[in-house]
Amino acid sequence: MSSRTLRALALAATALVTATTLTACGSGDSGGSGGDAKTIRLGYFPNITHAPALVGVNKGFYQQALGTTKLETKTFSAGPAALEALLSGAIDATYIGPNPAINGWAQTHGAGLKIIAGSTSGGAGLVVKPSITSAQDLRGKKLATPQLGNTQDVALRSWLKQQGLTTNTQGGGDVSVLPQDNATSLQAFAQGAIDGAWVPEPNLSRMVLEDKGKLLVNEKTLWPGGQFVTTQLIVTQDFLKKYPDSVKKLLQGQLKAIDYIQSDNAGAQQAANAQIAALTGKPLKDTIVAAAFQNMTFTNDPIASSLYTSAQHAQAVGLLKPVNLNGIYDLGPLNDLLKADGKPTVSDAASS
Repeated sequence: MSSRTLRALALAATALVTATTLTACGSGDSGGSGGDAKTIRLGYFPNITHAPALVGVNKGFYQQALGTTKLETKTFSAGPAALEALLSGAIDATYIGPNPAINGWAQTHGAGLKIIAGSTSGGAGLVVKPSITSAQDLRGKKLATPQLGNTQDVALRSWLKQQGLTTNTQGGGDVSVLPQDNATSLQAFAQGAIDGAWVPEPNLSRMVLEDKGKLLVNEKTLWPGGQFVTTQLIVTQDFLKKYPDSVKKLLQGQLKAIDYIQSDNAGAQQAANAQIAALTGKPLKDTIVAAAFQNMTFTNDPIASSLYTSAQHAQAVGLLKPVNLNGIYDLGPLNDLLKADGKPTVSDAASS
């Protein structure tokens, strides 16, 4: 086991105590219990898979819904880092993939977080050099993922196992999987240092359109109806219990962001790209943003059945011990808002 993994496990071992202590010292104590917090600290990624968050922040939808509660944001490059921040009390809520959320639930024995909404379906897959035409061509090759144990990392390892190819957390096996941040993967692929990567948007479209990569596996083809959770919204249980009104208002901001994406897709693309430019210092090409948006569906539905399947995949590749996920969702606040808007409610059922 790598030193990074051991450090992560050590942090996780104390996460429940730390989260309780630090959250009490953070935004959680700055308002009255059951009322509005003075501040809510929200995490998200500068990736198109987090478009509802990008749009919601850029257009001010969250802050409008939160009213007197101040929105503070922090960005991350992969789910495990966002999870660590959440469990340490550095943030109150974050957009994140299914596998880090599952890991956080397991590490805190069901006490650290709740999934309160979906956000994004699709927008991930395996891009490879054009010379690679099948899974068996990957034997002996180097592939990247955003971070060990993140959603795309689990997806790649699970798919390779189904193809009869082995991997391990040290980068060995039939296929060498090298966890590295998205920017590094993009550069490494362009330079030929890796043979491919299982990545989220916009890197998927960038590798295809800018670096002449080939999409060997679009992950949506592996799921029933092409629907699977890529990004969802989680919150610490401590914050949810203390400030249910603020959480509901945060959800109202998301609903407005997703409504905007669906009603004005071109405007939403511009807002998302403007926010990426503000965060990274450089906007994406319009063609990349358009391609990425076309590869995803933005939905409040957490597509719970796919999360349970992702947990099984993580167990199968040795990145997760068996875990009882009963109670990981709290969709009550979201469904209240959906009902009020005359929209269909969503489910936390393990089967669709």
